[in-house]
Amino acid sequence: MTEQTTGGVDRRTFLSLSSLGAAGVATTAAVTGAAPADAVELARHPQRGLRFGRDGKFKIVQFNDTQDDEKIDRRTLELMRAVLDDERPDVVILNGDNITGGCDTPLEMRQAMNNVVQPMEERAVPWAITFGNHDEDSTPNSGLDEADMLAFYRSYRYNVNGPTARGVTGQGNSNLLIEGTNGRPAFNLWLLDSGRYAPETLSGQDFDGYPHWDWLRMDQVKWYYDTSVQIERKAGYVVPALMFIHIPLWEYRFMWFGSVDGRTDADHERGRARHRIDGERNEDECPGPFNSGMFSAIQHRGDVRGVFCGHDHVNTYSGDYYGVLLGYAGNTGFGTYGLGGAERNRLRGARVYDLDESVDGVLAGTRMRFAGEFGIDLTADDQWIEPLPLPRGK
Repeated sequence: MTEQTTGGVDRRTFLSLSSLGAAGVATTAAVTGAAPADAVELARHPQRGLRFGRDGKFKIVQFNDTQDDEKIDRRTLELMRAVLDDERPDVVILNGDNITGGCDTPLEMRQAMNNVVQPMEERAVPWAITFGNHDEDSTPNSGLDEADMLAFYRSYRYNVNGPTARGVTGQGNSNLLIEGTNGRPAFNLWLLDSGRYAPETLSGQDFDGYPHWDWLRMDQVKWYYDTSVQIERKAGYVVPALMFIHIPLWEYRFMWFGSVDGRTDADHERGRARHRIDGERNEDECPGPFNSGMFSAIQHRGDVRGVFCGHDHVNTYSGDYYGVLLGYAGNTGFGTYGLGGAERNRLRGARVYDLDESVDGVLAGTRMRFAGEFGIDLTADDQWIEPLPLPRGK
């Protein structure tokens, strides 16, 4: 017998909505290089549903660029644990560059991944990952690619990643629906793989002079759009959402300067006032050479309340770009580049999202938490530790 919810969406329908991102919408890759073959999945605990509390609230923490090898800087884990203990989130998103190069064997790659998921596993906090441009830096030596990594992450007890959308560029493209107090979908999380680097050549032309990072492919944009439409049709209403990608969209730079071509202080002041920008910009945004069209799709669909990324470690700003928040989560990992000199570690942190069903659009607000708030050592040195023990069977 099907369990009926109070809102008219039965449990089976809700679960089918949640699995749309996992199954994906069958699309044809728009560029060369189809999604990698599916990895053999490890045994994993049954996926936990995400639900608002009885008070109608839900909290998300985003960690970005933990980006270390198997000998992680101890302060990265100290920061993650401090944020988790203070904020007590309902779910955590590790938004790309979770590990980096320096792992020479499959064991070392598993150790590096295990390091950054243990703070959540220790506290029984659900978590999910996206991929960034550095996650496969160790692949040439270890042989584990993103499909293998996704399978490994999904083998953990508290991981909530679905399988990657089939026929779509990248790994881990999926969505996570969050059930409201009435049993109906109240919010949605889009997780997309923004890729690694531009190819050496495309149509016989190189990318000299252009940004060399990757970009969201049109099949990913179409998958988001089609899946969003399906969710609305099945739920009967537009489900508000956040989107997590590692590499920023071009619209971030447009927003900061209030212009496509202008780069002056006056341009920024216009952009800051118009888009209500808050936070720091200490380096240029680093999108790929092409504008993917994702923002246009998001703005047209009207479900995504904000797009948040990492990638540029010393940027922490966010603003309202024509009805959609665009923002950074800073940089969690102490083993990566930061600010210059003695200030190297000042912006190590995490971003928090407060959801409230009683608020229009559900997203009540977002804020940064920094390592300095927790008394963590910010000296500009490296403090690596031996790998954390792998759980049995891994």
